[in-house]
Amino acid sequence: MRIAAAILGAGLVLGLGLTPSEAQSPEPPHAWAFGSWTGGYFPAADTQGPRCTGQPSVIITRDVVMRSNPLDVPYRQRMIETATAQPNGLLIRLTPVTPPGARNVPPGVGFGCDGDPNLLRIERRGDGEIVFPNCAEFPAPLKRCTN
Repeated sequence: MRIAAAILGAGLVLGLGLTPSEAQSPEPPHAWAFGSWTGGYFPAADTQGPRCTGQPSVIITRDVVMRSNPLDVPYRQRMIETATAQPNGLLIRLTPVTPPGARNVPPGVGFGCDGDPNLLRIERRGDGEIVFPNCAEFPAPLKRCTN
């Protein structure tokens, strides 16, 4: 019994010849959207340097989407529950901020999209450009901030 366990353990350690980077899971479906984005409220002006990265409209990471508000200082932070690849973009389901059935959603918590503060659809328009379709609070395209 010990010999069988030792052989099985050795096989697992060897990982069938996979290197550590190959053995790790692939990037999440929203990895292409990671980073800082400007625009959304108004057409994007500066996409390079500190003018863009100093105060982006939206920041997307592996676990969080943060959004600014032109009339308020702090960023609104929402946890990503799931991200699903779509033919021309993404569908991100955000962790609900209120219990199921609750009617009072804090203002500015969502993106003003399709009446559901827990959904964010991202449509890729081109290299470094996205839109949030049917999102009243982000009528203009967003452009990626670059160095």
